[in-house]
Amino acid sequence: MELDWTQIVLVIVSALFIGISKTGLPTLGILVVATMASIFPARESIGLVLPMLIIADLIAVVYYRRSVHWKTLFSLVPWVLGGLAIGFTLLFFMTSSRPVEMILGGIIVTMIILQVVREKLGSSWVDAIPQSKWFVVVMGTLAGFTTMVGNAAGPIMAIFLLAIAMPKKHFIGTGAWFFLFVNLLKVPMYGSLGLITLETLTFNAWLTPAILIGTYIGIKFLPLIPQRKFSFIVLLFAFAGGLKLLIG
Repeated sequence: MELDWTQIVLVIVSALFIGISKTGLPTLGILVVATMASIFPARESIGLVLPMLIIADLIAVVYYRRSVHWKTLFSLVPWVLGGLAIGFTLLFFMTSSRPVEMILGGIIVTMIILQVVREKLGSSWVDAIPQSKWFVVVMGTLAGFTTMVGNAAGPIMAIFLLAIAMPKKHFIGTGAWFFLFVNLLKVPMYGSLGLITLETLTFNAWLTPAILIGTYIGIKFLPLIPQRKFSFIVLLFAFAGGLKLLIG
């Protein structure tokens, strides 16, 4: 993989952001997805990013192992598996990822608008959404699908966990276990599609120090953020990432 110096810097910053996103600011990861897809072909970039995510997931799971809401995770599992299957089928036949990026961007922006309406206006029908069974079904399926086709489930899970009023520490811990589970499931799938190879794993290895530094920054940063500001920052990054996917 031949990269110029600008691209090398962007890749290292992306690795740093992956670490921060897994232990401090979850939706920061969507900017990594967009950045890596601008440096490498979009389809191939997801295979490059996945092992980097798993490294950071492992650190997050170890550190936040006591801060996890298992009931929430188990409620998502069957729907996430369905979303993974749909995403794998699409990747198998897909030659261009641009239509998928636009769909993901539209979904993310729409969900953020609904969350803001719910918080600001308190409309009864919007307030009832997170309590409904179909909300879990839709969000679980979307999370599985988006993580499979683009490692882009961060905003979906962020919106879901914010909607059910998950405190920030449990937000990170629950998200860490969720993503470790789904990302490990994706490894053989990506391998069978030729998206993970010895060359990509070698590329991942030299980025590991930057990922670990990022996880440390995230761990130190999270306690400093008040819950309301945490929610605002999460939505802000998710919105920025959603727009980036939507407009290209």
